[in-house]
Amino acid sequence: MNSYTDFAEVYDMLMDDVPYADWAEHIIRLLHENGIEDGLILDLGCGTGALTELLAVAGYDMIGVDLSPEMLDVANAKKVESGHDILYLCQDMRAFELYGTVRAVVCVCDSINYILKEEELTQVFKLVNNYLDPKGLLIMDYNTVHKYRDVIGDTVIAEDRGECSFIWENTWHEEDEINEYDLTVYVEEEDGRYRRFDETHLQRGYTEAQMQSAITEAGMVYVCGEDAEAGGPVTEETERGWILAKEQGKTAEGS
Repeated sequence: MNSYTDFAEVYDMLMDDVPYADWAEHIIRLLHENGIEDGLILDLGCGTGALTELLAVAGYDMIGVDLSPEMLDVANAKKVESGHDILYLCQDMRAFELYGTVRAVVCVCDSINYILKEEELTQVFKLVNNYLDPKGLLIMDYNTVHKYRDVIGDTVIAEDRGECSFIWENTWHEEDEINEYDLTVYVEEEDGRYRRFDETHLQRGYTEAQMQSAITEAGMVYVCGEDAEAGGPVTEETERGWILAKEQGKTAEGS
């Protein structure tokens, strides 16, 4: 499971088309529909804290967990600027630990696709179930096998942003259903010269059935899945899916 290192410093610049505001709106709607209008929320795989900050603006008390210290450095800089009281923890989502339970866990921007083995996926969901309040929510997205295999598989993406340019080479490994992307980035330094760095990341594509199976095996209730772009149910053409699941197994105090 790779963590972002040098890529962290230019991540927000190169991912400026990621619809965090739309995702936050979708998540907040689901939270409100389920009676969660305030309280403690965990952003699992929070990266540079873009979504974490938006949910803090909406009035939620936020915890962010990410494996990359470099990404969390960027997130903490945003926290200083915004003044939001966000707790960031550098932890692996396969073994994260919290001080108590939370009302909901959110996990977006295909963070869950960095989990490459189904048994580890189930372990993540077991931890989520453990740290959720009774009937607490998991709201997450994931990239599908179709997206990695048929849409971006074995393609090369290159962009020149002036002060930063990149080459993004994808390779689809059919046997393991894993997308390997080799990233080469050139960043302009103060003296006008460019610094190059290279990173390799692995992400696994999942079907809705695999996600539902792992969530159920972890003891949670799978509520529904949705096509993140088209809306409606997940189909064979879905590239990014949304999932809503609920905690199961705890009893609220006094009930």
